[in-house]
Amino acid sequence: YVSGYRGSPVGGLDMQFERARAELDQANILFQPGLNEDIAATAMSGTQQAGLYDEGRHDGVIGLWYAKGPGVDRSGDALRHANLMGTAPLGGVVALAGDDHIAESSTTAHQSEFAFADAMIPVLTPAGLQDLIDFGLYGYALSRYSGAFVGLKTTKDAIEVTGNIDGDPHRLAIAIPGDFAMPEGGLGPRPNDTVLAGEARLHDFKIPAALAFARANGLDRIIWRGGPAPRIGIATIGKSYLDVRQALDLLGIDERRAADLGIRLYKAGMAWPLEPTGARAFAGGLELAIVVEEKRSLIETQLREHLYGLAGAPQMIGKRDEAGEVLFPSRGALDANMIALEIGKRLVKKLPGSGLEPRITELEAIAEASDGLSGARARLPYFCAGCPHNTSTVVPEGSRAIAGIGCHYMAKWMDRETVGVTQMGGEGANWIGEAPFSTRPHVFANIGDGTYNHSGVLAIRAAVYSGVTMTYKLLFNDAVALTGGQANDGGLDVPSIAAQLAGEGVARIVIVTDDPGKYPPGTEFPRGVAIEPRDELGRVQRELTHVKGVSVLIYDQTCAAEKRRRRKRGTYPDPARRVFINELVCEGCGDCGAQSNCVAIEPVETPFGRKRAINQSVCNKDYSCLDGFCPSFVTIEGGALAKPRTSGAASLSKDAGDNIALPEPAMR
Repeated sequence: YVSGYRGSPVGGLDMQFERARAELDQANILFQPGLNEDIAATAMSGTQQAGLYDEGRHDGVIGLWYAKGPGVDRSGDALRHANLMGTAPLGGVVALAGDDHIAESSTTAHQSEFAFADAMIPVLTPAGLQDLIDFGLYGYALSRYSGAFVGLKTTKDAIEVTGNIDGDPHRLAIAIPGDFAMPEGGLGPRPNDTVLAGEARLHDFKIPAALAFARANGLDRIIWRGGPAPRIGIATIGKSYLDVRQALDLLGIDERRAADLGIRLYKAGMAWPLEPTGARAFAGGLELAIVVEEKRSLIETQLREHLYGLAGAPQMIGKRDEAGEVLFPSRGALDANMIALEIGKRLVKKLPGSGLEPRITELEAIAEASDGLSGARARLPYFCAGCPHNTSTVVPEGSRAIAGIGCHYMAKWMDRETVGVTQMGGEGANWIGEAPFSTRPHVFANIGDGTYNHSGVLAIRAAVYSGVTMTYKLLFNDAVALTGGQANDGGLDVPSIAAQLAGEGVARIVIVTDDPGKYPPGTEFPRGVAIEPRDELGRVQRELTHVKGVSVLIYDQTCAAEKRRRRKRGTYPDPARRVFINELVCEGCGDCGAQSNCVAIEPVETPFGRKRAINQSVCNKDYSCLDGFCPSFVTIEGGALAKPRTSGAASLSKDAGDNIALPEPAMR
């Protein structure tokens, strides 16, 4: 059973499952997307209870739950309850978390290990693609054995990659621990279990069982022993393990060189709980232990706990150095050059005669050059050509909008008077708290249709109940655009949204659309709902600022990227109408770009100065560039773009290319 909610770096996971429906059905795998993460987590818990009441159709159900890091956060209570109930002896659940350490596509940088640990869920952290497969298999075995959910923490470096793996189904010889005494009745779900009995079983047996499993299967292992007399140890996990290996390569250190220098390398696989026997074996005989991990310290903290009070325990550095200063920062991400430089400095100091000084000098020069580029202008992401948000996120002069989760969040850096941020589903709710203490009478709040479906309707309900005056701009794009263009779960459409909002007590509902004729005759809308063309957006917004209570403007225009995808598949109208700019008439004022906010309008250098042109390969036929008053625009009806002509070798047919005589390769 597979369920969860999409979000980078697991944004396209549900799409792949959807495309493989036929194969999944043959393999007896049920894929059921969750409306949001916590509902999916609760459903996942239900799969482990199917056999509790002698009503199960199968011996057991194996479950895969997936979510982006913030989805793990919001599902804390659901995961805690599910883990307390536990997993079936012939079932098992792996909870896949996609973390975005540098907030590339998120409003916060996140790290899911702590959320899992807080729910007492063991966490496996793969370093790469092979680890992802292996740890997934280990995860299911661990879940069945311990009766607990098992977290599988991933980042883009482990999941958004292509590589070769060993797909042998017998690759792993999973061992059952011989040093753990299973309690009477096992560790699976129990009907009518008391809360405290379940808590006791979790603490007294499930977590110890997980530790025993990790120990028996070597999930944490010494990669390099460090020769006969190791002095310095490096402990790491997940992506940081790959960074450490690259760092050691930059220093010219392989396994043989590490043995000569006395360097031991330890790769943890289970981030929490850290298995103590292996941790102490790693630290034995060392003078210095260097812990390398991204974001907040979890391995280092547990390692210190396991070594505290032991005679001969090594000095340990990680997040802080020997003097208590920041070494490997918790913010942002680590890179191999930084790690190599800091490890190299310790090796030179601890191991005189190592010969690493030239490498250190070279790395310092690279770091200095990189620092010099830190002030370079960053290129911010932007709306696609023809994106509905180019128009929908504009607000009247003097108004303010609150940002929401989705592509429209980018309006914050586009001179749109859009500010703030909330969690997904909390859009506009911050105004409930601000309004009683503000002189501003009204705000707009942007919310996407995917977010509305996920949980955002609750924020609108709360705003209505609180009595604040505001306008929600519900941006209906007919697709969850940010994660790949998936359809909204449950077949959400504009008439049903309008009906639901009317039922919630919204004071006024207006639909603004690029095509008022898209609603067929007989389409039912609640009484009083107006439908306006996109050209009237400004007037509609100004009117709504004077409506007391909560009003909603539903802006209905299909996502530009999704239009392009559907047109390629032949499932969306492709109007035979294109817009061009006559360079001889264009004065290069740029008003067309200002009116449309469209990246398809590009500067072009001519003998008469800089003009404007429309990049036809990018244009998605939104036509909002025509809103400006400019005689240089030319509209062509019924035409098609000419394909580039080919000549010479490029025009040869495939068969003709087989007859070309090529010289034999020469040995060098």
